[in-house]
Amino acid sequence: MLTVVCKSLWAYRGFILSNIKREFQMKYRSSLLGAAWSVLNPLAMIIVYTVVFSQVMHARLPNIDHSMGYSVFLCAGILTWGLFSEIASRAQNVFIGNANLLKKINFPRLCLPVTVVCNALLNFLIIFSIFTVFLIVTGLFPGFVYFALIPVLLVMVSFAIGLGITLGVLNVFFRDIGHLFEVILQFWFWFTPIVYPPSILPEWVKPYMVFNPLAGVIKACQTILVDGVWPDWYGLLPALSLGILLCGLGFTLFRKHASEMVDEL
Repeated sequence: MLTVVCKSLWAYRGFILSNIKREFQMKYRSSLLGAAWSVLNPLAMIIVYTVVFSQVMHARLPNIDHSMGYSVFLCAGILTWGLFSEIASRAQNVFIGNANLLKKINFPRLCLPVTVVCNALLNFLIIFSIFTVFLIVTGLFPGFVYFALIPVLLVMVSFAIGLGITLGVLNVFFRDIGHLFEVILQFWFWFTPIVYPPSILPEWVKPYMVFNPLAGVIKACQTILVDGVWPDWYGLLPALSLGILLCGLGFTLFRKHASEMVDEL
């Protein structure tokens, strides 16, 4: 089954690439600076976080003496969360948002979630490349351990894809799911140690972190970029396990209800 899906997607690679290009161009259409905004926006964010938290608020992390340690901690968490939320949020609306296309053109429906993931990864690559340059310039680049981010992010992306496709199929039949997920996403952000270290949480809250699959992923990224050491790989098991489970569930739901989805849209 997986081989058939991959062959089908490869046969429509031109369609996928054209969609990626179209979405990227539409994002900056009618703006004077065009695609330059994809660089200016993340650059401004990094500068703001650095100036506000390291120079104005003098925020510090436990056992981290560098004045920009908290800024790196914050950027690592927010950029990683941004990739997850973009994939999951857009994927859960991808079939509804492309209803006209699904009704008029015959193509593998999974091309749409693939386009969402590729666009999110493209945006993330641009932003994270600028952040990496910032780390190098400030002397905070963690060294070879930096490449440990690749498997960490792959685990997170698989979880986001599985969650997004599962919700995307269900959202076609039960439209409240999309609205509910947006609310949950806001609470999820604050329940994940992104803007605060887990050590400051009350003792009675810490055991509940095991139920948050993204806590281990975010912590791994922050450990790599802030501390410059290898992450706790066991902390990725919840996200990896749920990612595999949700991918299987999402593709099963999609395969069974693909024809019904078009009628429902």
